[in-house]
Amino acid sequence: MSSAGDGEVWIYHERQEAQLCGQHALNNLVQAAVFSPMSLSEVAGQLDQMELTFMSANNEGGVRSKDYLNRLAEGSGNVDASGNFSIEVLRSALLNQYGLSLPNIRQQGIGDQTEVTEIEGFICNREAHWFAIRKINGRFWNLNSTKERPELISHFHLAAEIEGLQNSGYSVFCVVKNLPAYCTTSAGRERGLPQYWWKESDLVEGKTQAITGATDPWKDVGSGIRLDGSSTGASSGGVSSGSTNGGGYGMTEDEQLQMALAASLENYAEAPPAAVKSFQVKPEPAVSEPGAVRIQFRLPNNSGRVVRRFLDTEPVGSVYAFVQQSAPPPPGKSTLELKFGFPPTDLLPHQDATIGETKLSGESIQGRYV
Repeated sequence: MSSAGDGEVWIYHERQEAQLCGQHALNNLVQAAVFSPMSLSEVAGQLDQMELTFMSANNEGGVRSKDYLNRLAEGSGNVDASGNFSIEVLRSALLNQYGLSLPNIRQQGIGDQTEVTEIEGFICNREAHWFAIRKINGRFWNLNSTKERPELISHFHLAAEIEGLQNSGYSVFCVVKNLPAYCTTSAGRERGLPQYWWKESDLVEGKTQAITGATDPWKDVGSGIRLDGSSTGASSGGVSSGSTNGGGYGMTEDEQLQMALAASLENYAEAPPAAVKSFQVKPEPAVSEPGAVRIQFRLPNNSGRVVRRFLDTEPVGSVYAFVQQSAPPPPGKSTLELKFGFPPTDLLPHQDATIGETKLSGESIQGRYV
């Protein structure tokens, strides 16, 4: 039997708590309280461990090497003390739970192949803030956790909205299709806390007293709502945050990470030796300059993190030149190694390709000298 209230579309919009906007952005994207600080911290820890394992296996001296000890002293590279998670954590969590990728919209050239209004969801990031834009019932909604309620974005203005975010320094990531279904039943609202559900028709009509899940007169009728906010799995798309088999993979997160690490090590062992060529570092382009992209670096020698803009037409070799200029090699080590992505991929074979061709926009690059 259908639950009371069936047929209405409901929009899930978590509000900001501490600096957990990465968690809120993911939950708002999938329209359910699936990801928790604990589950995302576990993913961050697994990614950190994978990086350390890789370093110990490929560094002379193993766990006693200077590079390994410096990386260990840095602490987590994927979550800080305030709960701000890296893009690698968000990508890995979404992949593990739903089998969905989260490419940078510029990185993948999706804007050239797909109309922006055909994309189902976006994750936007600038510095330490993350938020989601999601298509629900044929309409796009800004689900920024700092906003009081979801805000409607028309199809006509969506492209301008995305472009404006990029021009103001945001990196925009996207899920083209296959996001979990949005909520249309009272039972479906068990996937999240009642105060975060908004009745779509009230928002579209601009009502100042829009009904939420907490004020819905039907909220105690039918299957009811669990006030702890945990998912019961009764509705499609509602997956427990403790689940490790999301996206139909049939493996635990640890098994997937170990497989990725093994593949990474195998690829590294088979890679032919190559030398870093000499490139020039061009002046940093302005945020508004066409083709400007942002890349985050974890510099070698415990030199910290930095974000820098490049033109997508510049060669990858200019990235090597920038890192060498920003963090010169220590005595006895002269070969710079740069890796990006998940699992980590060596950039050296791509040094003559452009940044755009290598799809580095919005990526995080790790560097070390060997």
